[in-house]
Amino acid sequence: MIKVCTACGTSYDEQQSQIEHCKICEDERQFVPASGQKWTSLPSLQATHCNKWQQHAANLFSLQTVPSFAINQRAFLLQTPHGNVLWDCIANFDDATKAIVTALGGIHAIAISHPHYYSTMQDWAAAFDAPIYLHANDSEWIMRDSPHIHLWHNDELEIVPEVKLVRLGGHFAGGCVLHWTHDDGVLLSGDIVQVTPGADAVSFMWSYPNMLPLPAATVSDIMRRLAALEFSRLYGAFEHRQILTDAQRIVMQSGEKYIACLQKSLS
Repeated sequence: MIKVCTACGTSYDEQQSQIEHCKICEDERQFVPASGQKWTSLPSLQATHCNKWQQHAANLFSLQTVPSFAINQRAFLLQTPHGNVLWDCIANFDDATKAIVTALGGIHAIAISHPHYYSTMQDWAAAFDAPIYLHANDSEWIMRDSPHIHLWHNDELEIVPEVKLVRLGGHFAGGCVLHWTHDDGVLLSGDIVQVTPGADAVSFMWSYPNMLPLPAATVSDIMRRLAALEFSRLYGAFEHRQILTDAQRIVMQSGEKYIACLQKSLS
């Protein structure tokens, strides 16, 4: 039986033994709700929730579960001449979603920014016979095995022409973003690079719910890696969190401000 953590959306398989604790939520980068650990099943989730879609460009779609579930991130579907790419994942994988994705051309590859969004990636991959690309540095957080999981190493991986994964670290050691060279460059950042509520800046954290920052040296390294890319648009993990013009300059400016604040607090 597959059970899903209601706090983070991670799925577990109870065929081997009973699951009582969510390893993802017990880590300090997530949290166990004050009311305690709770679980749901995939049929129960599908009975009470559905997925809404938004088209951001001719070949870029996002989908998000409503009403809000778990962390409430959105996933993205990129349509490319070399096959569609699913970026990040959501737990609710229902029949309507399968039909829409199939109509849009299916899924050629799945890539996920970090363990908080692994959710039911195994079911998505099985339905479309698609590989899942996860950074090897985060392999300890895989809670359900799948023959579709491919662990990658180093700092960059091209998954289809014009689409590559770039490891930034920070929030997780294997935390990565997706860079798409299409249309002046698009960066899909999950919350490895977090777009702020005003959609005019970004920030970086080791733990978002527990508000624990990253050190200046780590942010400097992230900025160095991002400076090597070219992108004009950035789409974050959450609804309305996107920067649609001049995104790279805004990201670099935000990084400089973040580092300056940390240095000022230590002086």
